[in-house]
Amino acid sequence: MSTKNSWDVVIVGGSYAGLSAAMALGRSLKKVMVVDGGKPCNATTPHSHNFLTQDGRTPAEISQNARQQVSLYHTVEMNNDFVTKAERTMEGFLVDLQSGEQVSSRKLILATGIKDSLLDIPGFNECWGISVIHCPYCHGYEYRGKETAILANGEPAMHYAMLLSNLTPKLSILTNGKADFTHEQLGKLHNHNIVIDESKLFEIKHDKGYLKGVVTEHAVLKFDALYFRPPFQQHSKIPEQLGCEFNELGYIKVDAAQKTTVEGVYACGDNSSTMRSVANAVAAGNLAGASVNRELAIADF
Repeated sequence: MSTKNSWDVVIVGGSYAGLSAAMALGRSLKKVMVVDGGKPCNATTPHSHNFLTQDGRTPAEISQNARQQVSLYHTVEMNNDFVTKAERTMEGFLVDLQSGEQVSSRKLILATGIKDSLLDIPGFNECWGISVIHCPYCHGYEYRGKETAILANGEPAMHYAMLLSNLTPKLSILTNGKADFTHEQLGKLHNHNIVIDESKLFEIKHDKGYLKGVVTEHAVLKFDALYFRPPFQQHSKIPEQLGCEFNELGYIKVDAAQKTTVEGVYACGDNSSTMRSVANAVAAGNLAGASVNRELAIADF
């Protein structure tokens, strides 16, 4: 295994959060390696929204533009690879790459993202990020006034209903089994003319990812959009391998400066926040980069 000279920072993951952190560090002339395998979780999403100056662009366009801009900083190197192992040393960290290369760094930023666990229903995966969606802030305006379904139950369904009732009057909740609402919640749903359907879901009918109908045990329901917040797992085993703590929801625990519970390790983006948006990832990455730069500056001054 070959060993490169030490870097100030290795960033694991080169999507929005990782690139944002790299830019902050590159502008302070820190020697940075960004390791990314090029498999973003939003690859199927046709357009990105609610990100000032980038509204309506494709995720790929935003990412490509970001990589071009970050690459202008000569102390930042992009490495199309995967991190297979990371361990603490007396000086910082040793990072093993899938290619067989080993690099060392003083600090580590994890921008590794998460992996959605989608439902095993025909058509569901093909619609994910297009018309089967998770975020009203990212997609809601485009589906305003449309026939919209919420695939959820109990409190998660109420959360969606509250946010979406302002966007469309044509709203239904699909519980995919027995409904679980309090008497007060049922009253609110009734007052907003929100239909509850307990039927089991069998299939998602679509045309190139755009919803045409939801097939249940009793009928084919016509919807334009279906909201669903999937369970997830961390995209990388590296945070667990390093000993990072996770919160009760499964996200990496970070403080206000994006520091994890492991000294020298920072996390940003979807792996450590419930706010899954490009804008939030960029903000968290910028903060992580600035926080790491501050620690390095204090150590070197």
